[in-house]
Amino acid sequence: MLPQSGIRYPGGFDSNTVGEVQGKVSDLVLPERGPVSFKLTDERETYRVLSGPAWYWRDVSEEIGDGTDLRVRGSKSLGQDGNLYIVAQEIDIVGSGKSMVFRSEHGSPVWKGSRRRGAGKAGGFGSPMGRGGSAGRGGGSGMRHGQR
Repeated sequence: MLPQSGIRYPGGFDSNTVGEVQGKVSDLVLPERGPVSFKLTDERETYRVLSGPAWYWRDVSEEIGDGTDLRVRGSKSLGQDGNLYIVAQEIDIVGSGKSMVFRSEHGSPVWKGSRRRGAGKAGGFGSPMGRGGSAGRGGGSGMRHGQR
């Protein structure tokens, strides 16, 4: 359980609550333990997005800072602290065609069992499962474009 929120991590992904939100990033946190998180604000709400461990985030991401426009697909929930959370499955940088994949179609963490821990990855985006790269939208999720 994550302190204050009561959200289970890396579990806590419920395929019955999967949705997509687009908004602006703020307050990116790369902790030594636990998930990388950030706030995502759309026209109505602010969510705390939980992605993957910092070592995996560094492996698959590029610089994402305050004000970056992202589309996040993941499992939504209300934390014990009253905040809205999204356990990220896939994150798209709007307008770039780049995706970061954190969970499989079924919600399993793609970093589990990875031998790449701390290895770094040229090119940044995609998944260690070999389906990613910077091929564009849906590039590492195994989902076709119309399945969202």
